Amino acid sequence: MTDLSLASLRSAAAMVHAQLPPTPQYGWPLLGQRSGCEVWVKHENHTPTGAFKVRGAITYIDWLTATHPEVKGIITATRGNHGQAQVRAAKAAGLSVTIVVPHGNALEKNRAMRAFGANLIEHGHDFDSAKAEALRLSQEQGLFMVPAYHRELVRGVASYGLELFDAVPDLDTVYVPVGCGSGLCGTIAARDALGLKTKVVGVVSAHVDAAKRSFEAGRLISSPTAYTFADGVAVCTPVQAALDYFGPRADRFVAVTDDEVAQAIRIYWEDTHNLAEGAGAVALAALMQEKEAMRGKKVAVILSGGNGDRSQMAEILGGATPRVELRKAI
Repeated sequence: MTDLSLASLRSAAAMVHAQLPPTPQYGWPLLGQRSGCEVWVKHENHTPTGAFKVRGAITYIDWLTATHPEVKGIITATRGNHGQAQVRAAKAAGLSVTIVVPHGNALEKNRAMRAFGANLIEHGHDFDSAKAEALRLSQEQGLFMVPAYHRELVRGVASYGLELFDAVPDLDTVYVPVGCGSGLCGTIAARDALGLKTKVVGVVSAHVDAAKRSFEAGRLISSPTAYTFADGVAVCTPVQAALDYFGPRADRFVAVTDDEVAQAIRIYWEDTHNLAEGAGAVALAALMQEKEAMRGKKVAVILSGGNGDRSQMAEILGGATPRVELRKAI
């Protein structure tokens, strides 16, 4: 099992910081006035790929090349942020990278992955189909299949938690977006390694809330479909290893609607002039939902990414909520 001690997390953070500087955490007064509490935003939209996943890819690829030196190339399925992170780290390590995305994936994310050096393949019309094709190609072409959750990913992602808690150690609550779980687990790992009492709250979409229901039931529960524009948290089946870790350690989960997420994106723009993608705004949406309970407290929200589709962002900033077709999710 991966070591999540403070020494191990500090070592992982040093590896991350050798490639990218710490991201800022700012206390925004307009957000504080709006919510009635002191609000700190952890700006993971300021990384070289525009999302937090760049951190875990650095430590994962380091682990992969050390433990599997024979590997010449990797493959993974993604809707964007995970893929950008993996291709950036893998190409730096001299590995070939194949990324499989579903048809209809965000053009901007596809362009970014190609720009980092990925061989991008479009297959199927949902994440499940893309993942099945990636698995098939991994066997056919001898490529290493990179999962969406792994403890080495958690080690790297925990570096943003260390940065946040080192800067603001007396937080009452931190709201964290939950997709496959590396962000939530990394934040909890950092909190526990530092011996803090901060409550860590997972946030999911109300339209695909399998992680919340799994947490509350203590066992895996799946959602067959997702109806949300926040692709980064559109996870139908939680990862058992992630549930095993955050299950006894997270304080609670909150589910937010697409309307609440769209409003949170507009709030970010109005109060901070940062543009958050759907999944990147769910933590703030949860705080706004619970602002009466948080009144007067010191709270942080993780802005996990800013890679929103331009046309979608224009629609949201214009006051609307994007409507998506019912489809299978991650």
